[in-house]
Amino acid sequence: MKKYLKRILIVFGILISFVLGTQFNVLISSDNIYEAFGKFRDVLVQADKYYVDDVDAKKLTDSAIEGMLNSLDPHSIYIKPDQLKRVNEDFKGKFEGIGVEFVIVNDTITVVQPVGGGPSALVGILSNDKIVKIDGKSSVGYTNDQVMRSLKGAKGTKVSVSIFRIGVKELIEFEIIRDVIPLYSVDVHLMLDKEVGYISVSRFSETTLDEMRKSLQELQKEGMKKLILDLRFNPGGFLDQAVKMSDLFLDGGKDGARKIVYTKSRKTEFDEEYFATTNSEFEKIPIVVLISNSSASASEIVSGAIQDWDRGLIVGETSFGKGLVQRQFPLQDGSAFRLTIARYYTPSGRLIQRAYDAGKDKYQREAFEREEVEGQNVDHKSGKADTTRPVYYTLLNKRKIFGGGGISPDFVVKSSSSTEYTVSLVRKNIFYEYIVKYLSTNTKDFSEALKSSFEDFDKNYTFSNEDLNSFVKFAEEKGVKLNTEQFEKDKKYIGGRLKAYIARNYFGNVGWYKVILDYDNQLQKAVSLLPEASKIANLN
Repeated sequence: MKKYLKRILIVFGILISFVLGTQFNVLISSDNIYEAFGKFRDVLVQADKYYVDDVDAKKLTDSAIEGMLNSLDPHSIYIKPDQLKRVNEDFKGKFEGIGVEFVIVNDTITVVQPVGGGPSALVGILSNDKIVKIDGKSSVGYTNDQVMRSLKGAKGTKVSVSIFRIGVKELIEFEIIRDVIPLYSVDVHLMLDKEVGYISVSRFSETTLDEMRKSLQELQKEGMKKLILDLRFNPGGFLDQAVKMSDLFLDGGKDGARKIVYTKSRKTEFDEEYFATTNSEFEKIPIVVLISNSSASASEIVSGAIQDWDRGLIVGETSFGKGLVQRQFPLQDGSAFRLTIARYYTPSGRLIQRAYDAGKDKYQREAFEREEVEGQNVDHKSGKADTTRPVYYTLLNKRKIFGGGGISPDFVVKSSSSTEYTVSLVRKNIFYEYIVKYLSTNTKDFSEALKSSFEDFDKNYTFSNEDLNSFVKFAEEKGVKLNTEQFEKDKKYIGGRLKAYIARNYFGNVGWYKVILDYDNQLQKAVSLLPEASKIANLN
């Protein structure tokens, strides 16, 4: 135990010395680091010696590290070994497993959809299949973590699952050979009409630029002349991928000094500058970028660069406001910590990071509690909050813009699904649960033509008022009380979202987007503003 404790103390000492400087001459000139280390050592040793129960030294050390990093800023964090693997998979853009998207409905693992071309899709697993056994053991009542641990595994290993499928009396047995499953950062790319392309990007991972370039090229072959780039709810990721995505749309300028983003740190070796180059075929395409109050970090780099250089228009709600750069440092036990090493700034000099001195909880809530005035904001004159923020100007057209708290859209448009009633339906997964039930009892409503042709389905299938009343009743049984005024306001969107879930069941992710975007007021506004975006960028 003493040897183990000694190792813990050594690791902790190294960690503290890094956070407080890592420079030897600083350590020599100050006793603060030794005093802090000695204080921690005394508490840990005495707790181990005298505490009423056995002491888990590792748990205490983990808690101490978490507390220390939390006191720095909201984005410096400690990542435990089991969490680190999932985090790395997300950013690397792949994991090994059976390739299904699932939710747990009434304690049962329900397949939302198999990953196209993945092991589950290849053996015939379908949307809405229910996984009731894994390797012969009941999986009813499994948590998300238990499901992940059971279904993930090394490429080439096998797992057997027992499936309950509506309309089939006996359980269906599958043996699946696990494989590498890509985690795409581009959720979908499609044509909205003959000229307007749409790309939705959910994260910035190692593969984002390649996915983005491929999507743009495919849309170009389909006739794309204008683009809607959807970064709503994108929490960010790798800075270099955001820079490279921005570079697809920005030219280097006459002097090659068209900056995309730069970082500033207490230590000059962490200062970086990133510039655009002139070599992309998409530098002259009109573009509108969609953002939400959940768009953060790398999303703000892209939207900030587009706005600062008057390259296009930004539509939606003010972004989250996360402008801190983290570097991840591994620890010997397989854990890691992320430490904020710099702040990033848009080309005009705007710091996107919001203030966080009021505490982590308030910091997280603020982004979702803003009162924004809807409407045209190209010159950023609307909204009371703007008066307290530092003023900057775009670099070509000299339009007024604001720093100090996210990217303010050029056109503020609130989501059509933002009423408290609809948000509750989404958060409690009522839409999906209802459609699972609906499809099990209304299969006769879907002819083979409707199931095989998206055009027929989209044109001929709608939710009736009777269906919507049934949905409202179902939601109340699940604990979401009807708010008549809010329901009437969102009625069209609610019906569209229900239809979109059915479309995903038969036509996959593209089916979902093609339906839901028809009911997306932010997207519709973005499309209408493409001529204005072209004018702003001097593309006319």
